[in-house]
Formats: sequence, structure tokens, C-alpha cells
Amino acid sequence: MQNINRIMTNICSDNLRKSRNFYTKLLDFTVDYDSDWFVHLIAKDKALELGIIKRTHEIVPQDFQNHPQGFYVTFVVDDVDEVFAVAEAEKFEIISEPTDTFYGQRRLLLKDPNGTLVDISAPIKDFEF
Repeated sequence: MQNINRIMTNICSDNLRKSRNFYTKLLDFTVDYDSDWFVHLIAKDKALELGIIKRTHEIVPQDFQNHPQGFYVTFVVDDVDEVFAVAEAEKFEIISEPTDTFYGQRRLLLKDPNGTLVDISAPIKDFEF
């Protein structure tokens, strides 16, 4: 069996610049590579990566160039309310303001510029089932 060396989510985008700005303003990402077909974002601690690829680029199979359905991306952070403040200031599309869940997370839902559902969550301190 092969070792997994890293995992990186790639989001298909119709507007790389808008998508890049969404993720770099909202979260702890900096731009590692930026071109007209692909943007590579990396967390400041270099532990996490996110790719944004032009939806219609030739390396994206035609059947997968559709808008996202049936999945969402979750980012676990220390303070959901701080991310919410940024989202409001930037006028990002907020699906659900921060709420406490039954499973011990404080959760914010956003829609990124590509239609991807983005879940920003943080563990609720001292939560017990």
C-alpha cells in the first residue's frame, strides 16, 4: 500500500482572481503560485494547500467542468466568529451565520465565488455529548 504524502483539494473556478481573493482574505492562505489557469494557495504554516483551477482548462475532464454538487469543503479554525466578521466586511455570500451545533462545533456556512459550499467550523470549548 502506498503512503499518502499530501492531499490537496482543487476547486474549479470561472474567476481565478475572485476565488483567490475569497480564500486569502477569509483564511490563513497565501499565494504560492498564480497563473491564468491555476492558483496554488498554501497556509502560512505550509501544512495545508488549496488549488483553484480554471473550470474549462484542458486538464479538467469535460464531465467534471460542471458547477459543484454533492460536496462541501470544511475548514476547522480557532474562532468562527472572527472569520464571520471578515466574511461580512468583504460582503461574501453567507448561507448561515455562526451557530452552535448538536455535535459540538460552532459552524458558519458560506458560498464561494464558484458556488462551492464552504463550512467554517470550530470546536466548542468544553463541549460534552
